[in-house]
Amino acid sequence: MTDVPSNLNTADILQILSYLPHRYPFLLIDRIIDMNGDESCIGVKNVTYNEPHFQGHFPSRPLFPGVYMIEGMAQTAGAICVASKLAEKARPKEVYFMTIDKVKFRKPVEPGDVVHYHMKKLANRRNMWWYRGEARVNGTLVCEAELAAMLVIE
Repeated sequence: MTDVPSNLNTADILQILSYLPHRYPFLLIDRIIDMNGDESCIGVKNVTYNEPHFQGHFPSRPLFPGVYMIEGMAQTAGAICVASKLAEKARPKEVYFMTIDKVKFRKPVEPGDVVHYHMKKLANRRNMWWYRGEARVNGTLVCEAELAAMLVIE
């Protein structure tokens, strides 16, 4: 367990942009709330119909792609890992999504939904972090997974 300051309560879009290299259309989180160091947080994604993937997934019934939910979890976890290192005065050079396991898709997500990525740290060794994530819409579980991130520290 790491001793990371837990005074980071939220991260708005500008802070997320400073933590992650992702940009439109592949930045898949809009805000992070309830940050507790690198232990846990909730990433927020506002799903809107004007996102480019809805043109083909699927025109008759737009569904938010499941792989985007997994990527949203990974971005949420990666962002709090970077934030925790910045709090320790270290600047990560890169963030890599390393593994994914135990994925289950429970319900479809549609435009107009707000997805909350509940991320909880399982372990941390050196520059690797493992998280369990649950994606929820209005409190209903829509997706779950375990994933790992690696930071390259300068």
